[in-house]
Amino acid sequence: MQVIQRVTSIAANSVNDNVLSGSAFEFAKGPSLISMALAAAATGLQVTVQSGGQSIVEESPPLVKTTGISTEDDMYYNFGAITGDRLVVRARNTTGAAINLTSLVQIQPAGR
Repeated sequence: MQVIQRVTSIAANSVNDNVLSGSAFEFAKGPSLISMALAAAATGLQVTVQSGGQSIVEESPPLVKTTGISTEDDMYYNFGAITGDRLVVRARNTTGAAINLTSLVQIQPAGR
């Protein structure tokens, strides 16, 4: 299993087009099963999730949580990816203050 785990500060009234950008696992290495948790430290963020050309989450508010992500309770987004699919998590801050977004992505090669 491969894991991407990040905390990204989303500046006031701004957009981060892909909080996963630059990760060694941003592009699927082969057919994969993806589990993802996204948690904002405060209300006001909107997230969009895509895998390749597939929309997973239309712009929606993520879970608001100030404690760590629970792999048992918070992995709301589960989907498949094929070889070369880019994992994209776009975050938009609608407030006048920066908000941290915690991302946890687990990537399991399919068939294993």
